[in-house]
Amino acid sequence: MSFPTIRMRRYRKNKTLRALFEETRLSAADFILPLFVDETAKTPQDIASMPGVKRHTFASLLREASAAHRLGIQGVLLFGIPKSKDPWAKQGHARNGVIQRAVRFLKKEVPTLAVITDVCACEYTSHGHCGILKGKEVANDPTLGLLSKIAVSHAEAGADMVAPSDMMDGRIGALRRALDKGGFQDIPILSYAAKFSSSFYGPFRDAADSTPVFGDRKTYQMPASNVREALREIELDLEEGADAVMVKPALTALDVITKAKLKFPVPLWAYHVSGEYAMVKAAAKLGWLDEKAAMREALLAIKRAGADRIITYWAKEAARGLGRR
Repeated sequence: MSFPTIRMRRYRKNKTLRALFEETRLSAADFILPLFVDETAKTPQDIASMPGVKRHTFASLLREASAAHRLGIQGVLLFGIPKSKDPWAKQGHARNGVIQRAVRFLKKEVPTLAVITDVCACEYTSHGHCGILKGKEVANDPTLGLLSKIAVSHAEAGADMVAPSDMMDGRIGALRRALDKGGFQDIPILSYAAKFSSSFYGPFRDAADSTPVFGDRKTYQMPASNVREALREIELDLEEGADAVMVKPALTALDVITKAKLKFPVPLWAYHVSGEYAMVKAAAKLGWLDEKAAMREALLAIKRAGADRIITYWAKEAARGLGRR
């Protein structure tokens, strides 16, 4: 049968019918809020390239995380800006490092909030790369020990889940062995499994003060052209013990999200990254876009592609706007 018997516009006649036939719906539980905590900040600091996002003090971190949780957001992803950096990222695994303190604080004050920690070295190294250097190269295998120390220190502080974002080969297996040896067999690993090298990370690097002082990260982050490689990265991380996997960035890798969802029966997350957020903010400021409508459309696209959870700087705004069209 075809027109005039079939009329697809029947589904769209009014708001009520559109809601009844809606295939993809967002909920507050879909979102994870990324948060930056600055060990030396006396007051929350605006991030110029990410309007509405701040580097937090410990006190303002608690307020922001608590406000998100009241909206129904179940988890936060923490990034730290330490008081000092060195070539070996020692503050990344210090017992009283910025993330370790933040985790203990949040778990004490908001125990039902899932606290997820980014496990990487770039925020803690003076050179801004995601591992230990040998000359001008990031040395893969020596970095695994560093990442393992960071992950265990986060677990000791009370993190609910650790999320390695470095893209070193073998790091999931190394973290799993280190966590198990430390008595943290029940701490899940969320792997940044398909993390593409992207120009859309620029604002994040402003926020986390993690821009490399030389070179780039293309020897360890993936080229945007490769889908088969992304699926292989995911498969290898799952074989090494990842409990959930992530695709990053989200909007420029919707096809990867869909292919991964169809191939792997595991929790699949996507990171709606800083540049994807910032470009809509900038266009909205110029009056070129309706920010709320564009936000909803972007998040719907990520979920429709297959993401089970979306890490987004819009988490609070999106949660507040649910039900409004």
